[in-house]
Amino acid sequence: MKNKFNIVLIVALMYSLASFGQVIELTPSYGYQFGAKLGYGPNYLKMKSSDQFRITLGVETYSGLMAEFSYVNMSSELRLRDVFYAPVETRISDLNADWFLIGASRYFKEGKVKPFAGGSLGFVVVSPKNENSDIINNISSSIKFAFSFKAGVNIMFTKAVGFNLQGDLFFPVNWAGVYVGPGGAGISTGSTVILGSISGGLVFRLDKD
Repeated sequence: MKNKFNIVLIVALMYSLASFGQVIELTPSYGYQFGAKLGYGPNYLKMKSSDQFRITLGVETYSGLMAEFSYVNMSSELRLRDVFYAPVETRISDLNADWFLIGASRYFKEGKVKPFAGGSLGFVVVSPKNENSDIINNISSSIKFAFSFKAGVNIMFTKAVGFNLQGDLFFPVNWAGVYVGPGGAGISTGSTVILGSISGGLVFRLDKD
């Protein structure tokens, strides 16, 4: 049900954005995120590296400036090392992260090779599943404020179709907080971490003129 809601929300936002501007870009892509580790004392929580899927809709507001909406999905794993509860790094949950971001990017030049950079703001929905019941007492879904930066290049095969290659830095704010161990013993820790990723895909460019 949640995935169906996400798809409906994405389509609605894309339709709204597409009603503005004369140049529209749709960029589906697939890539790899490098994970992150959040330490507390000698211990840590870790989001493992994983694949990611993204779809971005951009609308040109000025020459070379694109207003964009992006949806990014990461399916990863949350692991824990704690001297009291898991002295050896242990899987505690699968982890799904759905990012909803609105921002802008700027092309630095026109032509077949179009380098760009941009940034965005939004939120990420972090949803655990398949929890390790041997060590977990409480872990629940959460929504976190997030922002991101990106840079890359579009290589156009024609005026309408090209190849997209880009790198991203994702910043989920206060991303971690779980309770583990018997009797309600807990770990609650959080800060802004950095998730790096690289992805590639196709870009479809439509000029409405």
